[in-house]
Amino acid sequence: MRTVKSPTCNRIMIEKVTPQIDGGVFPIKRVVTDQVVVRACVFADGHDEVCATLLYRRQDAPEWHEVKMKFLGNDQWIGAFFIEEEKNYLYSVRGYVHEFLSWRHDLEKRIAAKQDVFVALQIGARLIKEAAARAKGTEGTKLKAWGKQLESADAGSLQAALTVVMSQELLDLMEANFNKKKSVTFERELLVAVEPKLAQFSSWYELFPRSWSVVPGKHGTFKECVRLLPEIARMGFDVIYLPPIHPIGSAHRKGKNNSTRCEPNDPGSPWAIGSSEGGHKAVHPQLGMLDDFRNFLNKAKEHNLAIALDIAFQCSPDHPYVKDHPSWFKWRPDGTIQYAENPPKKYEDVLPLNFETEDTEDLWEELKSIFLFWAQQGVRFFRVDNPHTKPFCFWDWLIKEVKAEYPDAVFLSEAFTRPNIMYRLAKGGFTQSYTYFTWRSTKKDFTEYLTELSQSEVAEYFRPNFWPNTPDILPEHLQTGGRPAFMMRAILAATLSSNFGIYGPAYELCVSEAVAPGKEEYLNSEKYEIKKWDWNQEGNLKELFVKLNKIRKENPCLQVTRNIRFCAIDNDELLAFYKATGDYSNILLVVVNLDPRRVQSGWVKVPLEKFGLKEDQSYVVQDLLSGHKYTWQGEKNYVELDPEILPAHIFRIKRVLPCEKNFDYFM
Repeated sequence: MRTVKSPTCNRIMIEKVTPQIDGGVFPIKRVVTDQVVVRACVFADGHDEVCATLLYRRQDAPEWHEVKMKFLGNDQWIGAFFIEEEKNYLYSVRGYVHEFLSWRHDLEKRIAAKQDVFVALQIGARLIKEAAARAKGTEGTKLKAWGKQLESADAGSLQAALTVVMSQELLDLMEANFNKKKSVTFERELLVAVEPKLAQFSSWYELFPRSWSVVPGKHGTFKECVRLLPEIARMGFDVIYLPPIHPIGSAHRKGKNNSTRCEPNDPGSPWAIGSSEGGHKAVHPQLGMLDDFRNFLNKAKEHNLAIALDIAFQCSPDHPYVKDHPSWFKWRPDGTIQYAENPPKKYEDVLPLNFETEDTEDLWEELKSIFLFWAQQGVRFFRVDNPHTKPFCFWDWLIKEVKAEYPDAVFLSEAFTRPNIMYRLAKGGFTQSYTYFTWRSTKKDFTEYLTELSQSEVAEYFRPNFWPNTPDILPEHLQTGGRPAFMMRAILAATLSSNFGIYGPAYELCVSEAVAPGKEEYLNSEKYEIKKWDWNQEGNLKELFVKLNKIRKENPCLQVTRNIRFCAIDNDELLAFYKATGDYSNILLVVVNLDPRRVQSGWVKVPLEKFGLKEDQSYVVQDLLSGHKYTWQGEKNYVELDPEILPAHIFRIKRVLPCEKNFDYFM
């Protein structure tokens, strides 16, 4: 008869560990001071008590830290840890049968049934002595003494022994010195990608340097753009995003309003990259030299401004790549190169790269070298054009390679496409992402979309960056809603999302004329011509941005997106939501009039219990936009908003009652 050796049998089951993206294939994302809240289902066979601990460590550190997880019921456990350094972290879950607690509960039942417990005390003494052997220092000494006390207990010392058994101190020491050899650790070590603070909280300002010459009609330079930095910093922005700064091709150059007819002085689209003067690692000569760009970058840093460059992996027909690497492009049967198309749109001045080339290795390495080149100049922020038209595996590789050398690099994905594609790019390493915010306009739209972004698994890896406009997109509500619509959309972008941006100065000047009815493109688009902006013209919104960015920086609850919660309000033209820090020390209640043409009013339902307020208690709310203060009482309070004056309230509410210590689900 053949003897079968028994396999190792783990009694503990650990399941449904969250957050966990696609079985741990991709990391969750955090910044320093963020909390990681971990849930797991931990259980065992039979009736023994089970315990669970959360394990975490810096990825480059050898030792694990342990946090006792809290039992929620029905085998569910929860624990949390904070990100303390700008390094990647790992986390996992450990479970074990709590032999001592199981024994103690059994002992309590025997005592209640008036059974003899002296044999049971001997079993407990053995468990305590085994823990004493594992413990160190005074912990071991205490446990050893208590073990002897139980072992020698008789009728006269029984009560004293039972007092020791039931003490919290003994329970704590037993848990601190449990037999780890009998524990089970979850099969995966899950990764937290920790990125710079500006990855989570930032305000972006886009401008075309060529439109800022001091001489009207001339091509602007980096030297001339230095004068803009103090004002952009005064408005409170963190990042200046520049469209491609490279030489522009001449072949099939586009004219005004994307016309196929180009006049001699038309500058062309910056996205038609490359000419005899260089490609993706060159600066357009009319903008200046590479030293001028570096000086602009350094001057920006003096104003606490970062510079973001547009990286567009496409070429004009004049790009050096076309001659030097013809296999990197698609050639048609008639011997011409396939230009970019998105029928019915045609981009004759742009050639897409062929990622199915047999020369894949050289292509990928060259494209990586573009990021590394600009990183060497001091750039850390990259807005990537149309990443969804390149393979996911390429971005997975490239971002990992760049971050290995520049871990503080930030990648903004410009992918207006299907949600699964946008989310996959974020999983693969993109730090922030453009979103559908631009096209959301109703209360239902905002509630559904922001709930998805903030309260689903998506919030663990997808960081939205809300842009009310771009050089490519002038949405219908901005075309028809006038100045109130521009104010309303700016307030929504700045408060709904912790990252937002505008294409300026078209936005703060409320430019609203489209190229044609039904089109979302600007008339006389700056993409195809040099503009002359009067930045201070009457009616501009610069002071609104000063105020909004000041409010954002002074209120930590606006510095994350996943803490948004919507409030009931009895008017579909009013959107109400609040944001709070995890301890509710900072609470903002925002009410926005979504109708740019009419006064709207309603009764907003305030979550009194969350805010530490009582039904019969009066409390003061201060509107941070207008400065006005109001005294409210109870759950429902009246609001009225005239869009011509201010289309929103941003109320700061002070919590009165202390907040119960709990897991911070927001931060």
